[in-house]
Amino acid sequence: MNYDLIIIGSGPGGYVAAIRASQLGMKVGVVERAELGGICLNWGCIPTKSLLKSAQVYQYIQHAGNYGIDIEGEAKPDFTKIIERSRQVADGMSKGIQYLFKKNNVDHIKGFGKLVSITQDKTVEVTDDEGNKTVYACKNIILATGARSRELPNLKQDGEKIIGYREALTLKKQPESMIVVGSGAIGTELAFFYNSIGTKVTLVEFLPNVVPVEDEEVSKQLGRSLKKVKIKVMVKSTVESVDKSGDKCKVVIKTPKGEEIHEADIVLSAVGISPNIQGIGIEDLGIELEKGKIKVDDFYKTNVDGIYAIGDIVHGPALAHVASAEGIVCVEKIAGKNPKPVDYTNVPGCTYTSPEVASIGLTEKAALEAGYELKIGKFPFTASGKASSAGERDGFVKLIFDVKTDLLLGAHLIGANVTEMIEELAIARKMKASSKDILETIHPHPTMSESVKDAAEDANNEAIHL
Repeated sequence: MNYDLIIIGSGPGGYVAAIRASQLGMKVGVVERAELGGICLNWGCIPTKSLLKSAQVYQYIQHAGNYGIDIEGEAKPDFTKIIERSRQVADGMSKGIQYLFKKNNVDHIKGFGKLVSITQDKTVEVTDDEGNKTVYACKNIILATGARSRELPNLKQDGEKIIGYREALTLKKQPESMIVVGSGAIGTELAFFYNSIGTKVTLVEFLPNVVPVEDEEVSKQLGRSLKKVKIKVMVKSTVESVDKSGDKCKVVIKTPKGEEIHEADIVLSAVGISPNIQGIGIEDLGIELEKGKIKVDDFYKTNVDGIYAIGDIVHGPALAHVASAEGIVCVEKIAGKNPKPVDYTNVPGCTYTSPEVASIGLTEKAALEAGYELKIGKFPFTASGKASSAGERDGFVKLIFDVKTDLLLGAHLIGANVTEMIEELAIARKMKASSKDILETIHPHPTMSESVKDAAEDANNEAIHL
């Protein structure tokens, strides 16, 4: 069967690109050997949020007395049921992709896809679970194969005692203790989840602060919040070795004060991801790489005509919403439209710990290094009526403006539900809103989001509630 477009990979880049391509009149096939929806939907974004919701419910019950509610008896987390619920949520979302494919006439080609020809008709060889091979012809191919958990030489994953994020989502038994290596979004979210349900957690980070890509003030605030809930946070530290010969892992951690030995049932490696580019034919067909990822232009075309790549296998933030945006731009360009390139300077990032973290644009440090003269506004949630009513007073809103133009350079939020607030600031940056535009916009009261207005007021020395 001939296709206008074959996409290898059905994650948030691949499936979104497929649906948009079908809307534009293309005949589309998506090659996927596992569950539709890719890592994000099945083993990342969605199931982790399910686990974190269970942890939040448990925490509410434990602190019900703070809200004037008496609960008789002891609430206990059922680890097996929590895991089962997260898998059910992910499965339901994957079935939703199946429905969308049928609705939009997108073919699911089940198996492992490999490029085998780049002549006038491109061809993809698909190997199914039984080892049978079928070759499909098409005009264009998009590679959207995603990424997997990165392994360090001294932290080889065995799936039992040293695990990656996939195993962390499907453990059969709740560990009594866990060491999490790496404090990016994956590491901090899973550390927070396991700690919330009673596992003793140690979080190890090589750099001086947790969530090191965030603004330094946010990173330090999250570090304090994690310590407040009894997570042991070790920054400027590295795991040197793991001895897993006994019942527990003996982990040698190099700290600024010297080496320490810590024991834990499980070591979770969350030190980043590696792109899935091996075995898909790019080596044989001369597709160019750059620093371990596929090199593409502004519209995701490789150096080979008709071959495109999006998502975690190209340079750019490894985020689901970025992959989706790339997929849409890519297929619209293939269809002869005139899409604008993705603006990588205006991508929101979110971490779903408690408090949550959300940010967009330049950090204070990056803005200063870029030569801007800054005016900064901050508003703490301790001064927010909605935050106080909700019992969620940790955190703040921080807005960074350019003195010369008054434009918003960056926004950095930490607190309850800030991942739902960041889009206001993404739109503000896209529309080139000034601090005056933000503070003159009436925000509803009482809300957490009115703290954005308060922070803009503070940047202009017009703060009412500080």
